[in-house]
Amino acid sequence: MLSTGTTQEAIALEDTNGVNMTFEELPLTEVRRLIEPGPVVLLATRSAKGRANVMAMSRHMMVDFTQPKIGCVVSSNDYSFAALRTTKECVIAIPRIGLAEKVLRVGNSSGRDTDKFATAWLTPLHAERVSAPLVAECFANLECRVVDTRLVNRYNLFVLEVLKAWIDPAGPPPKTLHHLGKGTFAVDGEILHFTSTVR
Repeated sequence: MLSTGTTQEAIALEDTNGVNMTFEELPLTEVRRLIEPGPVVLLATRSAKGRANVMAMSRHMMVDFTQPKIGCVVSSNDYSFAALRTTKECVIAIPRIGLAEKVLRVGNSSGRDTDKFATAWLTPLHAERVSAPLVAECFANLECRVVDTRLVNRYNLFVLEVLKAWIDPAGPPPKTLHHLGKGTFAVDGEILHFTSTVR
């Protein structure tokens, strides 16, 4: 449940069926906590000088499906930004819930002064199509290249094309972390299956 953090009065509205509803104003800075795009992932890069780095990322979305493309926001303040912009390669690694502490360790430190693979006890593996490393502990790894940077200057938004995808077939279906902001995370819940005509 989100706290509005506001002392403004609630407003009462009546819908077309005569049912009264009450709403409180939500500060605009809290909107991002409502529109959660997907699981927290690890973005692995390798700089032009060969140094591997990994960062936690929660702002991403699918933008194409047949030839998978992913839009992701990487702040220009992040150490990974320069490597992604220069080499135009990365790996998106998707961790299970059991890696939560390692994900937090990665997210709470900077690659400028830390070997985050070492401090988070993560294992880099050679990828097939990119120089950035896979993350051995993650159940899925997506080798990606940057294919569109037109929105980088304005929104720090990179569009990545997935070149190769790897998944660990062992174990039960993975539960993933979902970042809700301010140190709050949700975990995947019950899975519902319905008949779909969409392929």
